[in-house]
Amino acid sequence: MSRIGKLPIKVPTDVDVTCNGLDITVKGKFGTLQNTIPDILAIEENDGTLIVNVKNKTRNSSALHGLYRTLINNMVTGVSEQFQVTLNLQGVGYRAAVQGKNIVLNLGYSHPVEMEIPEGISVEVVKNTTINLKGCDKEGLGLFAAKIRSWRPPEPYKGKGILYAGEVVQRKAGKSGK
Repeated sequence: MSRIGKLPIKVPTDVDVTCNGLDITVKGKFGTLQNTIPDILAIEENDGTLIVNVKNKTRNSSALHGLYRTLINNMVTGVSEQFQVTLNLQGVGYRAAVQGKNIVLNLGYSHPVEMEIPEGISVEVVKNTTINLKGCDKEGLGLFAAKIRSWRPPEPYKGKGILYAGEVVQRKAGKSGK
């Protein structure tokens, strides 16, 4: 049995969880999230807690037990508190700006990079070089942050690029001259 899967999920009072067969829907003040669980798992609702149980124990069901418990916990946390990812732009002339439903990035290319902001994610740019992303869907938020970062991943020689907050780039020495 999965150690993570055994842990109960605490549901805040302002979050509404409904289970219709294999579909689970979580509603809160920041949005609504839905997921489908496999038929080898069952969800029990007690007063203020959710417990994910396994119907029959196999190696695969034990792995799915911990996975879906964590996914449901992330759904509950997301609709009640929201997740936040912060990206820092490091480099001369690297800038970001929000224009309507797009984020415009100047990253040293000959053209500005425009990306459409997905539904359910809010973007805030602080001092042109810090991007704050907020959303209730942890998977979608991480995917959008990774897409932004993929335009200029940090490089070890000059330390330039798009970094997650708190990320440290291990610097390398350049060529040694004669």
